[in-house]
Amino acid sequence: MRSTPIGLVLMDDERPHVHSQNKELNMRVLNQWADFIRNNFKNVDGSAPEVIVGSDTITNVRVAQKVGEELARANVKQIIMCYNVWNFPYLAWPFLNSIGRDIPILSLSNNNGQFPGNVGLLATDGALRQVGLRTHRIVGDMDDPKTQAKVLDWLRASQAYTTMQNEVYGIYGGHSMGMETGYFHLTPTIKYLGTTGYQVDQLLLVKMMEQNVDEAEVEKGLEWFKELLGPRLLFDGKMLTEETLKNQIRLYLAMRMVNEELGFDFCGLKGQRELTEHVCLGDVAEMLMNDPYDWNGPKEPIVCATEADSYAAVTMQILKYISGGLPTLFMDVRLYHPDKDLWDWCNSGNHSSYYAARSMDPKDNFERITFHPAMELYFKAGGASVEFDAAPGELTLARLGLWNNDQLYMVIMKGEALELPEEERKALNAQTDPTWPHVHARIEGSFEEFLNVFPCNHILGVEGDRIDALVYYCEIAGIKPVVLGPKGKERIRPIWELLA
Repeated sequence: MRSTPIGLVLMDDERPHVHSQNKELNMRVLNQWADFIRNNFKNVDGSAPEVIVGSDTITNVRVAQKVGEELARANVKQIIMCYNVWNFPYLAWPFLNSIGRDIPILSLSNNNGQFPGNVGLLATDGALRQVGLRTHRIVGDMDDPKTQAKVLDWLRASQAYTTMQNEVYGIYGGHSMGMETGYFHLTPTIKYLGTTGYQVDQLLLVKMMEQNVDEAEVEKGLEWFKELLGPRLLFDGKMLTEETLKNQIRLYLAMRMVNEELGFDFCGLKGQRELTEHVCLGDVAEMLMNDPYDWNGPKEPIVCATEADSYAAVTMQILKYISGGLPTLFMDVRLYHPDKDLWDWCNSGNHSSYYAARSMDPKDNFERITFHPAMELYFKAGGASVEFDAAPGELTLARLGLWNNDQLYMVIMKGEALELPEEERKALNAQTDPTWPHVHARIEGSFEEFLNVFPCNHILGVEGDRIDALVYYCEIAGIKPVVLGPKGKERIRPIWELLA
């Protein structure tokens, strides 16, 4: 998975008779933090960002400039400024001006009375905030699990932000059916997140399907699904046939080819109405894009949003990086059951099959999956609809929104997918569409709170509790996190929000 280098530096005392006595200790502390990050900051695929340690502690102007230039040459995109003793705050500027100020900055200190790093932190970080730099502060013992968790959450956030700054979102066909909340709003997205988008016609995918896709790969895909699904592959001779399923496989392969050719890091597929009425339903292709495997084995999930909902795709890409590369969920906010305080989130679209059993082995997941014939009323070109109920477990749910044309915000909530008794599950699914994938979820936050702030009809999710990392992400990017439930009430607003 893509990542960006992390830099670490330690701010020190300018007086030679002082720093000569503590330099060995300070470099040891700095390298211990670097080793902690190298050992504990791993992505799902085993990859990790490079960690670059400043060659010296910052003791004077020339050293500050030299170390800043070293980290700049190493292409460092986020910096952890460590504090272990009192330091001279003005030295932050020749350092940061050499590496570049416009990067995420974490100020990290011990909480030690003998060596007051936190005093140096507040003096130096206060100077950075005076000029409007959005920084974060963590003070605590290196061996404290809570301090460690905060550092890792901040790094997940900064990695998501700095990696996506240089990514391109591929828009296949534009937003679907006039859903204006799915439009790619270019200016605020580039302004806050750095990510740009490029729109191409779905015709390019069709031509790729017809002319460039390897038919041997299509056959491999078909046989893979037959083996995994067996009798749960419900061919009906009309909407779901071998040929309509093969068309969905061709669409998946075509998207992968165009993504590679044009350099798209993630994408969205319009689908309705052109593809769904004249080519095929996108559900299987979108599922495969978001899955961590296909018939050729493990692969990186490639975010693909149904109906080319752009802020759904961007949110999914953020969640992917925040989680270290896990598959993400795209869901319709379909039905709320007040008597059960339960949401049923389902749509004909890209629920990654990973969430059927939360396994990296497709066999485990597909034991719980059925391919149904597509609904002819909506999807005339046919193909398979993917049906399963998400496995139980913790979820983080989120969605980017836009207020008044230029103010980005993100609604964030902790949730849980529930395992319901079979009869109850079937009865609930029958109230919407039993041939589509469902997540039966309970969230932290009331129905009224959700309804009051949620920006649209699509909600996105990822496994685990990623709330703190998402909040860090929003604060780094300068967008407003709107956290539902108790977590929202506990959140301490940063100074730039309090003074806005």
